[in-house]
Amino acid sequence: MAQVRSLCVYCGSSARGRDSHHQAARQLGRLMAEARVRLVYGGGRIGLMGLIADAVLQGGGEVVGIIPRFLDQVEVGHSGVSRLIVTENMHERKEKMAELSDAFVILPGGLGTLDETFEILTWKQLQLHDKPVLVVDVDGYWQPLVDLVDRMIEENYAKPEHRALFRIVAGVDEVLPALAEMPEFRTEIEAKWM
Repeated sequence: MAQVRSLCVYCGSSARGRDSHHQAARQLGRLMAEARVRLVYGGGRIGLMGLIADAVLQGGGEVVGIIPRFLDQVEVGHSGVSRLIVTENMHERKEKMAELSDAFVILPGGLGTLDETFEILTWKQLQLHDKPVLVVDVDGYWQPLVDLVDRMIEENYAKPEHRALFRIVAGVDEVLPALAEMPEFRTEIEAKWM
């Protein structure tokens, strides 16, 4: 069984999404705090990012935010987190998030969330890490992503085994149990960056 002490959550910085997405972010934050799983996230105070960070903090949990200097003002860097790391660029941000995390969870979000999702999946495909990646399909939000990956496989741009790079769960209440079921994973990526 994989031991997840630190969970990276990719999610939207927009507050304009569905209320069910907002509720999912808050609920996952509460569950993480109860389980004493540290949140690693994009460092913003706004949108789903802010909601999950606040929920973890309100539950007495630890939150590490990682935000590039140029986004610190745009995404309103969350000064109330346990630790806020300001990076020089997006690449350094994503590397640091991966380094500090045992697994990855994707909640609804926009282009930035897609960028982070595809990068961490590509790193897994290239065997730079073997950490669990869970996509939380709140209200069917990520079904088009699943369809796209299936289409890539159908058109021979991805291999059938690439579908196993991530696992879909229907709701945030399934996240921690799904991670507990997963086998031990390699953490070679950490050795590369440390």
